[in-house]
Amino acid sequence: MQTLLPAILACVLYLIGAGLQWAVLHRDLPSKRTLVIAVGLLAICAHGYFAWHQIFTGKGIDIGALPLASVIALAIAGTIILSSLRRPVENLVIVLFPLAAIIIVLAIILPGRMTPRTDIPRGIVTHIVLAVVAYSMLTIAAFQAMLLSFGDYKLKHRSLSVLRNLPPLQTMEGLLFELLWLGLIFMSLSIVTGFLFLEWDYKNPAVPALMQHAAMTLAAWIVFAVLLWGRYRLGWRGAVASRWTLTGFALLAIGYFGSKFVLGMMTGHA
Repeated sequence: MQTLLPAILACVLYLIGAGLQWAVLHRDLPSKRTLVIAVGLLAICAHGYFAWHQIFTGKGIDIGALPLASVIALAIAGTIILSSLRRPVENLVIVLFPLAAIIIVLAIILPGRMTPRTDIPRGIVTHIVLAVVAYSMLTIAAFQAMLLSFGDYKLKHRSLSVLRNLPPLQTMEGLLFELLWLGLIFMSLSIVTGFLFLEWDYKNPAVPALMQHAAMTLAAWIVFAVLLWGRYRLGWRGAVASRWTLTGFALLAIGYFGSKFVLGMMTGHA
């Protein structure tokens, strides 16, 4: 009950926020940007309370798939709301807010397979938090890359009516590279803390899987770093930027799902 009510409140507020923005977009209503942002902030507060107690339980720390997915959804929703304060990107809540609500519902109704632990070092918790934040930033960047690619395609084919429902392409591109920079910073910190705090004892059977995860993460880091270098040295943008972003995200996703297997082996709950 301690977390159920905030979780339900977060879901309701997320759906209200998405519904308000959908009505503005599809029924030509006056902008409700301030109201959507306010509702989103309330939803994030309730979601944050729920996510905190999902991970830091009375029995220990739960780093199962759904609690971490809830944190990722929270970070994504928070990033979108903060970005909406500076850029007209509130239309993204139509998709991302319901997605956050769905993840909350799954976290409520599906039992976790991982038993909370009391012996997880703070360094590993720091590594996990940094990785989750980086993944969240780069998830939104991948979503932005798909929208940017779609908008660029429609612009080339003169489908201007569709573009009216999207943020300006320049705005989406600016947000994309801001997210890539932030994601790369947190990803770099995650990699450093991973090498510092994870156990690299080669007698441990989890190490080969851990090495594979690290290799995929480093490959994704290189892709994003080259993209940002190409942006500011060669002027990469549009379809080129979208392809590099989605390639890096694909590598990161493979590494992330691999990490769940690794964490299960490390904690004895695979």
